[in-house]
Amino acid sequence: MINYTKINKLILRPISILALSVCIFGNANAEIRDQKFKIAIAVNAGTAHYDAGVKFTELLSEKSGGKMQAKLFGGGSLGKDIAVVSSMQGGVIAMGIMNANLLTGLVKDFGVLDFPFAFANEQIAYKVLDGEFGTKLSNKLLEKGLVNLGYWEMGFLNYHTGTRQIKKLEDIAGLKIRVTETPLQIDFQNMLGANAVPIAYVELYTALEQHTVDGGTQTLINLKAAKLYEVQKYVTITNHMYNPQMLLMSKKTYDKLNDDEKKVLQEAALEARDYQRQLSQKYSAEALEFLKANLTVDVMPPEELAKMKEKSKPLIEKYSKEYGEETAKEMYEAIEKASKAP
Repeated sequence: MINYTKINKLILRPISILALSVCIFGNANAEIRDQKFKIAIAVNAGTAHYDAGVKFTELLSEKSGGKMQAKLFGGGSLGKDIAVVSSMQGGVIAMGIMNANLLTGLVKDFGVLDFPFAFANEQIAYKVLDGEFGTKLSNKLLEKGLVNLGYWEMGFLNYHTGTRQIKKLEDIAGLKIRVTETPLQIDFQNMLGANAVPIAYVELYTALEQHTVDGGTQTLINLKAAKLYEVQKYVTITNHMYNPQMLLMSKKTYDKLNDDEKKVLQEAALEARDYQRQLSQKYSAEALEFLKANLTVDVMPPEELAKMKEKSKPLIEKYSKEYGEETAKEMYEAIEKASKAP
């Protein structure tokens, strides 16, 4: 998701010259130097974005003739995501894979991606994020010291609880629901009648086990991979929020690469993005079957989802003003266009 037009003014030769040089000389004669990169990620093996991160390291090595080596550090071993962002800005950590909403503190516009029921399905999300709207968001990161190498995904959020089933909107009322530490997530759950409790992901299993919270919202993959099913009884499919991930790179690190190295990096990133999305779909389907065998899984009826959407309208209006009404308008226009596209 690099805006080459903008970056060219700063650091690159015209892309046409680069393309011509690659066409004539090929990758065998590319000027690629020995380099090593650290990639930070909060999750571990078994999630689509971790496993695709491994694939990215393999692709980068392969395409660079073994000269560009990247290593994945999982489980938040390089620090929490917000700290990792700061380290990338400073050039201490080369890359990170994380939720797009964590960038809202740097570029408030990213907050619109969290709007409930914005994306009806993954294919619409891909078109919007890979298109003009997603590129425009990515460009805003450059002046913050970050380069977006591609939008990945964690998937859609669904409810899970250990106390009672959620079959209708009213069933959410009074439940202590764990949320990420973001104002929109907190307000959304409170607006639906729940008691939102911000808890870090790494502390979630213990919080559920000790009944600090009744449940939360999570992707099906995470429910399985983090073994949350061990301390929960019910899952309700709501798909109420789509959760984009991003493969980010320190601009300080990126700026040190030459044109050949940047081309190899972007090729590996784009292939890894497509691989990650396929893996996400596969893992999600497998997780659903697994959860059906271990928990009670319900699907929220359409009429109840309609009530949830209606309840969330004031929230969208409030946060459109906070994150940028023009950005929100552009996102919904891009979603409408993507929904009509073949």
